[in-house]
Amino acid sequence: MKAFTCAAIAASAWLLPNLAQAMHIMEGFLPQQHALFWLAVVAPFLLLGIWKINRLLKEHPERKLLLGLVTAFVFVLSALKMPSVTGSSSHATGIGLAAILFGPWVAGICAGIVLTFQALLLAHGGLTTWGANTFSMGIAGGVTAYLVFRGVRAAGLSDKVAVFAAAALGDLATYMVTALQLSLAFPDPVGGMAASFVKFAGVFALTQVPLAISEGLLSVVVYNTLLRYNDQGLIHLWWKGRENKA
Repeated sequence: MKAFTCAAIAASAWLLPNLAQAMHIMEGFLPQQHALFWLAVVAPFLLLGIWKINRLLKEHPERKLLLGLVTAFVFVLSALKMPSVTGSSSHATGIGLAAILFGPWVAGICAGIVLTFQALLLAHGGLTTWGANTFSMGIAGGVTAYLVFRGVRAAGLSDKVAVFAAAALGDLATYMVTALQLSLAFPDPVGGMAASFVKFAGVFALTQVPLAISEGLLSVVVYNTLLRYNDQGLIHLWWKGRENKA
């Protein structure tokens, strides 16, 4: 666990000088009405997430370390960006692993914390677009990843396949929702919102599909590491506990 923490800190330090211009949907890019709308939409999910975290840490205080490490993983991974569409960028999210380990609502809180620090420290995203970015990355991405993970495991496939599929599809869901947010704010003059969505999603796909595959593979690597610590009793993976009881 210490090695994982040191790696996250080292990666953050290396990335900081290069990420001043990195962005999700950048500060001031969305019209005010849209920014307020997405803030209102995400608020109930975050309140639920706060309640979930309080209950989790009250019942299992030993999971604080793992929650902190996963949040650091999300911070580092989502700070790596590739230029994409004007006003945004493509990058992995890391939120799939958070949703797998703690559920989608806690993952939403992780995303909100990460996006706040990135906006303040890295000029990555923005405070006015915080609601939209938190919804797309934390809620849409987190819920998708969690449901995919549960579905793949229920189908009898291996945990590694489930982790890969959840992380990759959670990443893609984030950017589908981002494309939707941008198309709602900036509809095409001729084709309207639908045409705008196709354009945004098409441009994102050039970089996002390879990034989603990469995130899936990296999440499997991290999962294998966590699995070793779970076997040693140092952390707790909830689905492994259920399997042992069965």
